[in-house]
Amino acid sequence: MYLYKEVESVVRGYCRSFPIELKEAKGSIVKDSGGVEYLDFLMGCGSLNYGHNDPDLKQQLLEYIGSDGVAMSLDFYSTAKTDFLFAFNQLILKPRNLQYKVQFTGPTGANAIEAAVKLAKKVTGRSDVITFTNGFHGCSLGALSLTGNKFNRGSQHNQLPSVLRLPYDNYNAADAAIFLDYVRTAVGDPSSGIDAPAAIVVECIQGEGGLNVASADWLKKIRHLADALGCLLIVDDIQAGCGRSGDFFSFEFADIRPDIVTLAKSISGFGLPMSLVLINPVYDSWSPAEHNGTFRGNNHAFVTATAALKKYWSDASVLQRFRTNALYLENKVQTLCDTYTLGFKGKGMMLGIDLYNSEDAHQVQKYCFENKLIVERCGPFDEVLKFLPALNVSREEIDQAINTVQRSVEHMLAKKYQRVGNNSVLQEVVA
Repeated sequence: MYLYKEVESVVRGYCRSFPIELKEAKGSIVKDSGGVEYLDFLMGCGSLNYGHNDPDLKQQLLEYIGSDGVAMSLDFYSTAKTDFLFAFNQLILKPRNLQYKVQFTGPTGANAIEAAVKLAKKVTGRSDVITFTNGFHGCSLGALSLTGNKFNRGSQHNQLPSVLRLPYDNYNAADAAIFLDYVRTAVGDPSSGIDAPAAIVVECIQGEGGLNVASADWLKKIRHLADALGCLLIVDDIQAGCGRSGDFFSFEFADIRPDIVTLAKSISGFGLPMSLVLINPVYDSWSPAEHNGTFRGNNHAFVTATAALKKYWSDASVLQRFRTNALYLENKVQTLCDTYTLGFKGKGMMLGIDLYNSEDAHQVQKYCFENKLIVERCGPFDEVLKFLPALNVSREEIDQAINTVQRSVEHMLAKKYQRVGNNSVLQEVVA
Protein backbone atom coordinates (compact mmCIF):
# COMPACT_ATOMS: atom_id res chain seq x y z
CA MET A 1 0.00 0.00 0.00
CA TYR A 2 2.97 2.25 -0.61
CA LEU A 3 1.01 4.51 -3.01
CA TYR A 4 -1.50 5.43 -0.31
CA LYS A 5 1.19 6.20 2.22
CA GLU A 6 3.00 8.29 -0.37
CA VAL A 7 0.04 10.20 -1.82
CA GLU A 8 -3.03 10.03 0.44
CA SER A 9 -3.42 12.10 3.61
CA VAL A 10 -2.75 10.48 6.95
CA VAL A 11 -6.34 11.33 7.89
CA ARG A 12 -7.45 8.04 6.31
CA GLY A 13 -9.00 5.80 8.94
CA TYR A 14 -10.87 2.61 8.01
CA CYS A 15 -7.99 1.30 5.92
CA ARG A 16 -5.83 1.23 9.04
CA SER A 17 -8.15 -1.29 10.70
CA PHE A 18 -8.82 -3.13 7.46
CA PRO A 19 -5.66 -2.92 5.31
CA ILE A 20 -7.05 -4.49 2.13
CA GLU A 21 -7.68 -3.11 -1.35
CA LEU A 22 -11.34 -3.65 -2.24
CA LYS A 23 -12.29 -4.59 -5.79
CA GLU A 24 -15.70 -6.31 -5.95
CA ALA A 25 -18.81 -6.55 -3.81
CA LYS A 26 -22.18 -8.25 -3.95
CA GLY A 27 -24.76 -8.59 -1.20
CA SER A 28 -22.90 -8.99 2.08
CA ILE A 29 -19.62 -10.10 0.53
CA VAL A 30 -16.69 -7.91 -0.54
CA LYS A 31 -13.58 -9.13 -2.35
CA ASP A 32 -10.14 -7.64 -2.22
CA SER A 33 -7.84 -7.23 -5.20
CA GLY A 34 -6.44 -10.68 -4.56
CA GLY A 35 -9.86 -12.34 -4.69
CA VAL A 36 -10.13 -12.96 -0.93
CA GLU A 37 -13.72 -12.73 0.33
CA TYR A 38 -14.85 -10.91 3.48
CA LEU A 39 -18.24 -10.83 5.17
CA ASP A 40 -19.19 -7.17 5.49
CA PHE A 41 -21.00 -6.18 8.69
CA LEU A 42 -20.00 -2.53 8.32
CA MET A 43 -21.87 -1.80 5.07
CA GLY A 44 -20.40 1.60 4.37
CA CYS A 45 -21.11 2.64 7.96
CA GLY A 46 -24.81 2.03 7.37
CA SER A 47 -24.89 3.46 3.84
CA LEU A 48 -25.74 0.12 2.22
CA ASN A 49 -28.85 -1.10 4.01
CA TYR A 50 -29.75 -3.36 1.08
CA GLY A 51 -26.26 -4.74 0.56
CA HIS A 52 -23.67 -4.14 -2.15
CA ASN A 53 -24.75 -3.83 -5.79
CA ASP A 54 -28.39 -4.78 -5.40
CA PRO A 55 -29.17 -6.18 -8.88
CA ASP A 56 -32.46 -4.32 -9.38
CA LEU A 57 -31.05 -0.98 -8.28
CA LYS A 58 -27.96 -1.56 -10.41
CA GLN A 59 -30.08 -2.36 -13.47
CA GLN A 60 -32.12 0.82 -13.08
CA LEU A 61 -28.94 2.87 -12.80
CA LEU A 62 -27.32 1.20 -15.82
CA GLU A 63 -30.41 1.83 -17.94
CA TYR A 64 -30.53 5.47 -16.85
CA ILE A 65 -26.85 6.02 -17.64
CA GLY A 66 -27.23 4.15 -20.92
CA SER A 67 -30.02 6.50 -21.97
CA ASP A 68 -27.80 9.56 -21.34
CA GLY A 69 -29.93 10.57 -18.38
CA VAL A 70 -28.71 13.79 -16.84
CA ALA A 71 -26.19 13.03 -14.08
CA MET A 72 -26.05 16.32 -12.15
CA SER A 73 -28.81 18.91 -12.32
CA LEU A 74 -28.25 21.30 -9.38
CA ASP A 75 -31.83 21.98 -8.29
CA PHE A 76 -33.34 21.98 -11.76
CA TYR A 77 -36.44 19.85 -12.13
CA SER A 78 -35.46 16.46 -13.56
CA THR A 79 -37.29 13.26 -14.40
CA ALA A 80 -35.15 11.35 -11.88
CA LYS A 81 -36.02 13.80 -9.11
CA THR A 82 -39.70 13.72 -10.10
CA ASP A 83 -39.76 9.93 -9.81
CA PHE A 84 -38.00 10.00 -6.44
CA LEU A 85 -40.24 12.65 -4.90
CA PHE A 86 -43.37 10.82 -6.07
CA ALA A 87 -42.17 7.48 -4.69
CA PHE A 88 -40.97 8.98 -1.39
CA ASN A 89 -44.25 10.81 -0.88
CA GLN A 90 -46.44 7.84 -1.81
CA LEU A 91 -44.49 5.05 -0.12
CA ILE A 92 -42.95 6.74 2.92
CA LEU A 93 -44.62 10.01 3.89
CA LYS A 94 -48.31 9.43 3.12
CA PRO A 95 -48.61 6.00 4.77
CA ARG A 96 -47.22 7.56 7.96
CA ASN A 97 -49.41 10.66 7.63
CA LEU A 98 -46.31 12.86 7.39
CA GLN A 99 -46.44 16.03 5.34
CA TYR A 100 -42.83 17.11 5.25
CA LYS A 101 -41.33 19.27 2.55
CA VAL A 102 -38.18 17.70 1.11
CA GLN A 103 -35.01 19.78 0.87
CA PHE A 104 -32.06 18.45 -1.11
CA THR A 105 -28.79 19.63 0.40
CA GLY A 106 -25.19 18.75 -0.33
CA PRO A 107 -24.46 15.02 -0.48
CA THR A 108 -23.46 14.26 3.12
CA GLY A 109 -25.22 13.90 6.42
CA ALA A 110 -23.24 16.81 7.81
CA ASN A 111 -24.62 18.98 4.99
CA ALA A 112 -28.14 18.05 6.09
CA ILE A 113 -27.40 18.82 9.75
CA GLU A 114 -25.92 22.21 8.83
CA ALA A 115 -29.04 23.08 6.82
CA ALA A 116 -31.42 21.88 9.53
CA VAL A 117 -29.79 23.91 12.31
CA LYS A 118 -29.42 26.95 10.06
CA LEU A 119 -33.14 26.80 9.25
CA ALA A 120 -34.10 26.41 12.92
CA LYS A 121 -32.09 29.52 13.80
CA LYS A 122 -33.69 31.44 10.94
CA VAL A 123 -37.21 30.40 11.94
CA THR A 124 -36.84 31.16 15.65
CA GLY A 125 -34.41 34.05 15.56
CA ARG A 126 -32.43 32.30 18.28
CA SER A 127 -28.86 31.02 18.41
CA ASP A 128 -28.68 28.31 21.09
CA VAL A 129 -28.99 24.59 20.30
CA ILE A 130 -29.51 21.69 22.72
CA THR A 131 -27.69 18.43 21.99
CA PHE A 132 -26.83 15.34 24.03
CA THR A 133 -23.90 13.41 25.48
CA ASN A 134 -22.36 10.89 23.07
CA GLY A 135 -24.18 12.42 20.12
CA PHE A 136 -22.49 12.43 16.73
CA HIS A 137 -23.71 14.67 13.90
CA GLY A 138 -20.79 15.09 11.50
CA CYS A 139 -17.41 16.76 11.14
CA SER A 140 -18.16 20.07 9.43
CA LEU A 141 -17.92 23.05 11.77
CA GLY A 142 -21.57 23.39 12.77
CA ALA A 143 -22.20 19.65 12.95
CA LEU A 144 -18.99 19.18 14.89
CA SER A 145 -20.12 21.72 17.46
CA LEU A 146 -23.14 19.50 18.14
CA THR A 147 -21.02 16.35 18.40
CA GLY A 148 -20.04 15.07 21.83
CA ASN A 149 -16.90 13.10 21.00
CA LYS A 150 -13.79 14.93 22.21
CA PHE A 151 -11.51 13.32 19.63
CA ASN A 152 -13.64 14.57 16.74
CA ARG A 153 -13.91 18.05 18.24
CA GLY A 154 -10.23 18.21 19.16
CA SER A 155 -9.05 19.61 15.83
CA GLN A 156 -11.34 22.64 16.00
CA HIS A 157 -11.02 25.37 18.61
CA ASN A 158 -13.45 27.82 17.02
CA GLN A 159 -16.63 25.76 17.14
CA LEU A 160 -20.00 27.43 17.12
CA PRO A 161 -20.94 28.84 20.53
CA SER A 162 -24.21 28.45 22.39
CA VAL A 163 -24.47 24.65 22.43
CA LEU A 164 -26.00 23.23 25.61
CA ARG A 165 -25.24 19.50 26.00
CA LEU A 166 -27.61 17.48 28.17
CA PRO A 167 -27.41 13.85 29.37
CA TYR A 168 -28.84 11.36 26.89
CA ASP A 169 -31.44 8.90 28.12
CA ASN A 170 -29.92 6.65 30.83
CA TYR A 171 -26.58 8.42 30.59
CA ASN A 172 -24.44 7.03 33.41
CA ALA A 173 -27.63 5.56 34.93
CA ALA A 174 -28.94 9.08 35.55
CA ASP A 175 -32.55 10.16 35.22
CA ALA A 176 -32.06 12.28 32.11
CA ALA A 177 -35.62 13.59 32.31
CA ILE A 178 -34.61 15.65 35.36
CA PHE A 179 -32.30 17.70 33.16
CA LEU A 180 -35.11 18.33 30.68
CA ASP A 181 -37.21 19.71 33.54
CA TYR A 182 -34.25 21.84 34.63
CA VAL A 183 -33.95 23.41 31.19
CA ARG A 184 -37.68 24.13 31.09
CA THR A 185 -37.40 25.93 34.44
CA ALA A 186 -34.14 27.71 33.63
CA VAL A 187 -35.37 29.14 30.31
CA GLY A 188 -38.27 30.68 32.18
CA ASP A 189 -35.90 32.34 34.65
CA PRO A 190 -34.44 35.55 33.16
CA SER A 191 -31.42 35.33 35.45
CA SER A 192 -30.54 31.65 34.89
CA GLY A 193 -28.12 32.40 32.08
CA ILE A 194 -29.82 29.84 29.81
CA ASP A 195 -31.64 31.26 26.83
CA ALA A 196 -34.45 29.68 24.86
CA PRO A 197 -32.91 27.46 22.16
CA ALA A 198 -33.56 27.43 18.45
CA ALA A 199 -33.55 23.64 18.30
CA ILE A 200 -33.09 20.36 20.11
CA VAL A 201 -31.06 17.88 18.04
CA VAL A 202 -31.25 14.20 18.97
CA GLU A 203 -30.55 10.71 17.65
CA CYS A 204 -33.11 8.09 18.67
CA ILE A 205 -30.29 5.54 18.46
CA GLN A 206 -26.77 6.87 18.91
CA GLY A 207 -24.71 5.15 16.23
CA GLU A 208 -21.20 6.41 16.86
CA GLY A 209 -21.84 7.16 20.54
CA GLY A 210 -22.16 3.51 21.56
CA LEU A 211 -25.52 2.23 20.24
CA ASN A 212 -27.47 3.88 23.03
CA VAL A 213 -31.23 3.62 22.51
CA ALA A 214 -33.64 6.30 23.72
CA SER A 215 -36.91 5.23 25.29
CA ALA A 216 -40.25 6.31 23.85
CA ASP A 217 -41.08 8.06 27.11
CA TRP A 218 -37.90 10.16 27.06
CA LEU A 219 -38.38 11.10 23.40
CA LYS A 220 -41.93 12.20 24.15
CA LYS A 221 -40.59 14.40 26.95
CA ILE A 222 -38.18 16.00 24.47
CA ARG A 223 -41.06 16.64 22.07
CA HIS A 224 -43.02 18.28 24.89
CA LEU A 225 -39.99 20.32 25.94
CA ALA A 226 -39.50 21.62 22.40
CA ASP A 227 -43.15 22.65 22.30
CA ALA A 228 -42.92 24.35 25.69
CA LEU A 229 -39.79 26.28 24.69
CA GLY A 230 -41.05 27.20 21.23
CA CYS A 231 -38.05 25.57 19.54
CA LEU A 232 -37.78 23.01 16.76
CA LEU A 233 -37.16 19.31 17.35
CA ILE A 234 -34.60 17.92 14.89
CA VAL A 235 -34.15 14.15 14.69
CA ASP A 236 -30.87 13.04 13.15
CA ASP A 237 -31.86 9.85 11.33
CA ILE A 238 -28.77 9.73 9.15
CA GLN A 239 -27.54 6.36 10.42
CA ALA A 240 -30.64 4.95 12.14
CA GLY A 241 -33.06 5.76 9.31
CA CYS A 242 -34.15 3.90 6.16
CA GLY A 243 -35.21 0.78 8.06
CA ARG A 244 -32.21 0.13 10.27
CA SER A 245 -34.16 0.65 13.51
CA GLY A 246 -36.99 -1.69 12.49
CA ASP A 247 -39.11 1.14 11.05
CA PHE A 248 -38.27 3.44 8.18
CA PHE A 249 -37.78 6.29 10.66
CA SER A 250 -36.24 5.58 14.07
CA PHE A 251 -38.75 7.87 15.84
CA GLU A 252 -41.88 6.01 14.70
CA PHE A 253 -42.01 3.69 17.72
CA ALA A 254 -42.22 6.70 20.05
CA ASP A 255 -45.19 8.19 18.18
CA ILE A 256 -43.61 11.63 17.91
CA ARG A 257 -43.38 14.02 14.97
CA PRO A 258 -40.13 15.93 14.67
CA ASP A 259 -40.20 19.37 13.10
CA ILE A 260 -37.16 18.49 10.98
CA VAL A 261 -35.61 15.13 10.07
CA THR A 262 -32.23 14.62 8.46
CA LEU A 263 -31.57 11.60 6.22
CA ALA A 264 -28.46 10.52 4.33
CA LYS A 265 -26.33 7.34 4.15
CA SER A 266 -28.81 4.68 2.92
CA ILE A 267 -31.42 6.98 1.39
CA SER A 268 -29.89 6.40 -2.07
CA GLY A 269 -29.99 2.66 -1.45
CA PHE A 270 -26.79 2.10 -3.40
CA GLY A 271 -24.10 3.97 -1.54
CA LEU A 272 -24.35 7.03 -3.79
CA PRO A 273 -24.01 10.45 -2.11
CA MET A 274 -27.41 11.89 -1.21
CA SER A 275 -28.98 13.63 1.79
CA LEU A 276 -32.34 15.11 2.64
CA VAL A 277 -33.83 17.52 5.14
CA LEU A 278 -37.51 16.88 5.83
CA ILE A 279 -39.24 20.05 7.01
CA ASN A 280 -42.61 20.70 8.58
CA PRO A 281 -44.18 23.02 5.94
CA VAL A 282 -44.86 25.61 8.66
CA TYR A 283 -41.10 26.10 9.00
CA ASP A 284 -40.13 25.97 5.33
CA SER A 285 -39.15 29.63 5.32
CA TRP A 286 -36.08 29.58 3.07
CA SER A 287 -35.70 32.23 0.41
CA PRO A 288 -34.89 30.75 -3.02
CA ALA A 289 -31.25 29.58 -3.12
CA GLU A 290 -30.67 30.81 0.46
CA HIS A 291 -29.14 27.44 1.25
CA ASN A 292 -27.68 25.44 -1.60
CA GLY A 293 -25.01 22.97 -2.61
CA THR A 294 -23.62 22.13 -6.03
CA PHE A 295 -24.24 18.39 -5.73
CA ARG A 296 -27.79 18.51 -4.39
CA GLY A 297 -28.94 17.22 -7.78
CA ASN A 298 -27.26 13.80 -7.95
CA ASN A 299 -29.68 12.12 -10.34
CA HIS A 300 -27.90 8.78 -10.21
CA ALA A 301 -28.70 8.70 -6.49
CA PHE A 302 -32.33 9.68 -7.22
CA VAL A 303 -32.62 6.73 -9.61
CA THR A 304 -31.32 4.14 -7.16
CA ALA A 305 -33.26 5.69 -4.26
CA THR A 306 -36.50 5.38 -6.23
CA ALA A 307 -35.71 1.79 -7.14
CA ALA A 308 -34.97 0.98 -3.48
CA LEU A 309 -38.24 2.52 -2.30
CA LYS A 310 -40.26 0.58 -4.85
CA LYS A 311 -38.49 -2.70 -4.16
CA TYR A 312 -38.28 -2.60 -0.38
CA TRP A 313 -40.98 -0.20 0.84
CA SER A 314 -44.04 -0.82 -1.32
CA ASP A 315 -44.85 -4.13 0.39
CA ALA A 316 -45.33 -4.45 4.14
CA SER A 317 -44.12 -8.05 4.02
CA VAL A 318 -40.61 -6.83 3.14
CA LEU A 319 -40.43 -4.74 6.32
CA GLN A 320 -41.64 -7.74 8.27
CA ARG A 321 -38.80 -9.83 6.80
CA PHE A 322 -36.35 -7.11 7.85
CA ARG A 323 -37.76 -7.21 11.39
CA THR A 324 -37.62 -11.00 11.52
CA ASN A 325 -33.99 -10.84 10.41
CA ALA A 326 -33.25 -8.25 13.08
CA LEU A 327 -34.88 -10.40 15.77
CA TYR A 328 -32.79 -13.39 14.68
CA LEU A 329 -29.60 -11.33 14.92
CA GLU A 330 -30.71 -9.82 18.22
CA ASN A 331 -31.25 -13.25 19.78
CA LYS A 332 -27.81 -14.39 18.58
CA VAL A 333 -26.09 -11.29 19.97
CA GLN A 334 -28.00 -11.48 23.26
CA THR A 335 -27.02 -15.12 23.72
CA LEU A 336 -23.38 -14.32 23.07
CA CYS A 337 -23.49 -11.43 25.53
CA ASP A 338 -25.13 -13.60 28.20
CA THR A 339 -22.57 -16.36 27.68
CA TYR A 340 -19.57 -14.09 28.23
CA THR A 341 -21.17 -11.49 30.54
CA LEU A 342 -20.87 -8.71 27.99
CA GLY A 343 -23.19 -5.77 27.35
CA PHE A 344 -25.97 -5.89 24.76
CA LYS A 345 -26.40 -2.62 22.87
CA GLY A 346 -28.64 -1.22 20.14
CA LYS A 347 -31.86 -2.01 18.34
CA GLY A 348 -33.04 -3.47 15.05
CA MET A 349 -30.17 -4.04 12.63
CA MET A 350 -28.01 -1.64 14.61
CA LEU A 351 -26.63 -3.83 17.37
CA GLY A 352 -23.46 -4.13 19.37
CA ILE A 353 -21.53 -5.92 22.09
CA ASP A 354 -20.05 -3.82 24.88
CA LEU A 355 -16.65 -5.27 25.80
CA TYR A 356 -16.20 -2.51 28.40
CA ASN A 357 -12.76 -1.40 27.31
CA SER A 358 -11.05 -0.36 24.10
CA GLU A 359 -8.24 -2.89 24.13
CA ASP A 360 -10.50 -5.94 24.42
CA ALA A 361 -12.78 -4.58 21.69
CA HIS A 362 -9.78 -3.87 19.48
CA GLN A 363 -8.47 -7.40 19.91
CA VAL A 364 -11.86 -8.91 19.06
CA GLN A 365 -12.23 -6.67 16.01
CA LYS A 366 -8.73 -7.55 14.85
CA TYR A 367 -9.29 -11.28 15.19
CA CYS A 368 -12.65 -10.98 13.37
CA PHE A 369 -10.88 -9.32 10.46
CA GLU A 370 -8.19 -12.00 10.41
CA ASN A 371 -11.08 -14.45 10.05
CA LYS A 372 -12.63 -12.48 7.17
CA LEU A 373 -15.32 -10.52 9.04
CA ILE A 374 -15.41 -6.72 8.76
CA VAL A 375 -16.98 -5.18 11.85
CA GLU A 376 -16.55 -1.72 13.34
CA ARG A 377 -16.26 -0.34 16.87
CA CYS A 378 -18.04 2.62 18.46
CA GLY A 379 -18.65 4.25 21.83
CA PRO A 380 -16.71 6.93 23.73
CA PHE A 381 -13.71 4.59 24.09
CA ASP A 382 -14.37 2.44 20.99
CA GLU A 383 -15.34 -0.29 23.44
CA VAL A 384 -18.46 -1.50 21.61
CA LEU A 385 -18.28 -3.96 18.72
CA LYS A 386 -20.82 -2.66 16.23
CA PHE A 387 -22.93 -4.65 13.77
CA LEU A 388 -24.41 -2.84 10.75
CA PRO A 389 -25.24 -5.71 8.36
CA ALA A 390 -27.46 -5.40 5.32
CA LEU A 391 -31.14 -5.56 6.32
CA ASN A 392 -31.55 -8.49 3.95
CA VAL A 393 -28.48 -10.39 5.17
CA SER A 394 -29.04 -14.16 5.14
CA ARG A 395 -29.45 -16.33 8.25
CA GLU A 396 -26.36 -18.25 7.20
CA GLU A 397 -24.33 -15.04 7.03
CA ILE A 398 -25.61 -13.99 10.46
CA ASP A 399 -24.60 -17.38 11.86
CA GLN A 400 -21.19 -17.09 10.22
CA ALA A 401 -20.62 -13.62 11.67
CA ILE A 402 -21.72 -14.54 15.19
CA ASN A 403 -19.59 -17.69 15.16
CA THR A 404 -16.60 -15.61 14.11
CA VAL A 405 -17.27 -13.06 16.85
CA GLN A 406 -17.63 -15.84 19.43
CA ARG A 407 -14.31 -17.37 18.42
CA SER A 408 -12.77 -13.90 18.53
CA VAL A 409 -14.08 -13.23 22.02
CA GLU A 410 -12.72 -16.59 23.18
CA HIS A 411 -9.38 -15.81 21.53
CA MET A 412 -9.23 -12.50 23.37
CA LEU A 413 -10.15 -14.13 26.68
CA ALA A 414 -7.59 -16.88 26.18
CA LYS A 415 -4.87 -14.25 26.03
CA LYS A 416 -6.25 -12.42 29.03
CA TYR A 417 -7.29 -15.29 31.26
CA GLN A 418 -6.21 -18.84 32.07
CA ARG A 419 -8.51 -21.79 32.59
CA VAL A 420 -8.73 -23.26 36.06
CA GLY A 421 -8.65 -27.07 36.23
CA ASN A 422 -10.86 -28.88 33.75
CA ASN A 423 -13.93 -26.71 34.23
CA SER A 424 -15.02 -23.63 32.28
CA VAL A 425 -14.23 -21.10 34.98
CA LEU A 426 -11.97 -18.33 33.72
CA GLN A 427 -9.59 -16.65 36.12
CA GLU A 428 -7.80 -13.42 35.32
CA VAL A 429 -4.07 -13.71 35.20
CA VAL A 430 -2.46 -11.38 37.70
CA ALA A 431 0.80 -10.06 36.32
